[in-house]
Amino acid sequence: MNKHAAFRSILYVPSDNHRAVRKVMDSPDMLGADCVIFDLEDSITTAGKADAREALRAALAGKRPNGRVLVRINALGTDWGTEDFLAVLAMVPDGIVLPKVDSASDIKTALSAFEASDAPESIRLWAMIESPLALMNIAEIAAMAVAEDSRFEALMLGTNDLALLTGTPLLPGRAAYLPWIMQCLAAARAYGLALVDGVYTDLKDMSGFQAECEQGAALGLDGKSLIHPGQIAACTAAYTPAEAEVLEAKAICAAFADPDNVGKAVLTVNHKMVEFLHLKAARRVLATAGLADDTQ
Repeated sequence: MNKHAAFRSILYVPSDNHRAVRKVMDSPDMLGADCVIFDLEDSITTAGKADAREALRAALAGKRPNGRVLVRINALGTDWGTEDFLAVLAMVPDGIVLPKVDSASDIKTALSAFEASDAPESIRLWAMIESPLALMNIAEIAAMAVAEDSRFEALMLGTNDLALLTGTPLLPGRAAYLPWIMQCLAAARAYGLALVDGVYTDLKDMSGFQAECEQGAALGLDGKSLIHPGQIAACTAAYTPAEAEVLEAKAICAAFADPDNVGKAVLTVNHKMVEFLHLKAARRVLATAGLADDTQ
């Protein structure tokens, strides 16, 4: 995982919605979102795929906002996937989101395409986990982060697709989904990937949305996919560590960076015993807050 990147709020924007694209591009901070994903896949009709791609090419040719810009392409096995991939590489986004990832071979194909295209390593790969088969293969999928190429950065849960394909409704509290979410979280953490929660589709139910954001943060996820700018502020707040937690993380990082503590595996910080595992946790807190560990 990019240790200095925040993944709290990730806004989807259909690439053929010219007004929405322009609004994001004209906003210095991308409307407050940590990341924006311009979509060429599900939100675009079959007839509009090519036009959406060209519209996005034009939009990204100009000055970009201060934030991470990604593009979700169509799956590489579709009629539009390869052309999407090559066109988006030329746009040099911060990342490409690959949908419909069912197995490690899907990641391997994408990474091979990056290599064959001599794509800059700065272009990261995110994978969408949105099918029962993906859940069954999640460990092997996540393992591709260390087996092939360091550009593999994040997993994204497609909870609404999972609901459709499994027949398991997304009820308040998502009790039936917790084993799947935690299975994906364990795989992500095992191989250094971020894990992003799925979208909440009821734009009128802000209390339900808030509860789902708080649930994801409490479970240890890194952030949430969003479908409307009105969801950004609440999502970012839910996934941002409290000030006291940030201050403690900074103190732990500073203690281990102190020359007097070089070679020590156990320290006392604010009257608490801390080890290297606490240092790793502290760095994750700072990354989640969108802060860099200045001691590194």
